[in-house]
Amino acid sequence: MSDAATERVLSGRAWDDFCENLRRAGHMVDKFGDEAGPLDKAEWYRFMTRLARNAFERFMENTEPDRPRLRDAPWRQGINFQSPDQDHLLAEFVDGSREYKISGNKGSIPYFIIASWTYKNPADLGARDWAEAGVEGLKEFDPATLQTQSFLQSDFIDCDANGNFEVFVSQKPHRLNWLRITPECVGLLIRNVYHERGKETPPTFKIELLDDAKPRPLKAGEVADNLARSAQMVLGYAELVRSWWQDNLSKRPNRLRYSQATYLSNGGVADRHFGFGVWDIPPDKALVLEYTPPECEYWIFQLCNMWQENLDNYEDGQGYITKYTAHYEPDGLVRVIVSATDPAIGGNWVETFGHVKGGMGLRLIKTNTPPPVTGYLVDLAELKAKGLNALTAEAGIVSGEVTD
Repeated sequence: MSDAATERVLSGRAWDDFCENLRRAGHMVDKFGDEAGPLDKAEWYRFMTRLARNAFERFMENTEPDRPRLRDAPWRQGINFQSPDQDHLLAEFVDGSREYKISGNKGSIPYFIIASWTYKNPADLGARDWAEAGVEGLKEFDPATLQTQSFLQSDFIDCDANGNFEVFVSQKPHRLNWLRITPECVGLLIRNVYHERGKETPPTFKIELLDDAKPRPLKAGEVADNLARSAQMVLGYAELVRSWWQDNLSKRPNRLRYSQATYLSNGGVADRHFGFGVWDIPPDKALVLEYTPPECEYWIFQLCNMWQENLDNYEDGQGYITKYTAHYEPDGLVRVIVSATDPAIGGNWVETFGHVKGGMGLRLIKTNTPPPVTGYLVDLAELKAKGLNALTAEAGIVSGEVTD
């Protein structure tokens, strides 16, 4: 820990830089101009508070080198099209030099995955000011752009007869249940995937160090490091949602495109396909999407706001459908109607909940064949009056291509 990092904390400079970085991140919404309406802007500032809360939980509270923990992501923190049927546990490391053991029980959920990741993380991060650099500083230091290094699926974890297991996390190979990390590793993410949450028992996990290090008091320089990580994480996610929207997704409204590169750029794992898109639906219109899901472990279609957050109606069971909640047509097709009110034509109505635009995603786990998606943007009144006859071939928009 450098003397400069310690001095920045004790003088208050690290705190001032943190506050200025957050202030600037908050004002990034100004780049959207009138494209972001009143509800979108209000949700942006709430998004900033959620990111700050998440950053504090991860870095200020959960990056103690000698006290590894697997902690839940904060409540209502839905980053980057987060599925309501997934729970996330995170452990934060300073680096990948230590060895760990994760012990637990598989429970009854069908699937979980343990992944290690890294991000741009300079050695002297707590010794420097970052606010003045703005988004340019993310080229060197970006806790939001996560790169998965390795992962271990629950299917390949050996357990005893009662479902108990041990997984070893280290650079050095282990004979059984080994998750490889590198010196650049800065943490672990566990994704628990539920099919029917109320009927399944979640797995349990405990992480511990495999050396004799004892917990010690906090060092001042660590506070400088973690303040810097926290502010850069908020800035990084603010820039990430801006760039995904303005430089990519908004250029193809009401379409989906599967992109492994986009998904893997933020901690994704290569056992799934994810179709990303933007929906733009005035209150008097409806977007009808049709696709036939292939065989897969699980799939979910979800609406998000402009900032890739789950809509508030997720808590009421609206805003998304899954493999286990969807209504299927006799031939296996799934028809999704996205609109402000229900046209009552069958299929699966997904409410926009006061929004007129946002992100949408179709995630399919453990499949090699993501489906094409046909969309129709039609008058809501016409859809109510004519039903499926309003979906003419001339109006159809075919999407769902795999770009990489």
